[in-house]
Amino acid sequence: RERMSASKPLRYTYEDYARLPDDRRYEVIDGELYLTPPPTPYHQIVARRIQRLLEEHVERASLGIVIQAPCDVVLSRFDVLQPDVFFISTGRRAVIGEKYISDAPDLVVEVLSAGTRKRDRILKSRRYSRFGVREMWIVDPKVETIEVFVGHDRRFRRGATYAGDDVLRSPLLPGLEVPLAHVFAPI
Repeated sequence: RERMSASKPLRYTYEDYARLPDDRRYEVIDGELYLTPPPTPYHQIVARRIQRLLEEHVERASLGIVIQAPCDVVLSRFDVLQPDVFFISTGRRAVIGEKYISDAPDLVVEVLSAGTRKRDRILKSRRYSRFGVREMWIVDPKVETIEVFVGHDRRFRRGATYAGDDVLRSPLLPGLEVPLAHVFAPI
């Protein structure tokens, strides 16, 4: 008797992703499936601090909505990502669906961790820029920096790198101030 085995798709799609068990976090980047390891407590604290500062600014000025992972952002049939924190402007709220976000957020924030550092910096940033994310922050809790990248012609340009007692100011969100001393304060 011949045994049948489930073979791995050549390229994972959103439909394949949607059939995966939901006891773990996954991402699909250009058709490749990636398991996302659970974040550390400090990773979550840093992400939450950033989310809170963004939310306060965005809600005060009625600019849109801020969402924190886990939440699927479906950029294409072959790209399903979960940014740590992201912002969608008021005029683009239609991309917020019942099950997932159906287009690129205006701003994505990726907090680096040992298991996702390379993926966040290279693979995910390429997808974000290609699909039109306007601004991306790479947050590195290990060295306590935040790099801001600005989207231009489907590519990112490095805007600024913030460290120490710097206060991040976003090109996309004028008036927003993110004091790094608060983001990286000891727990």
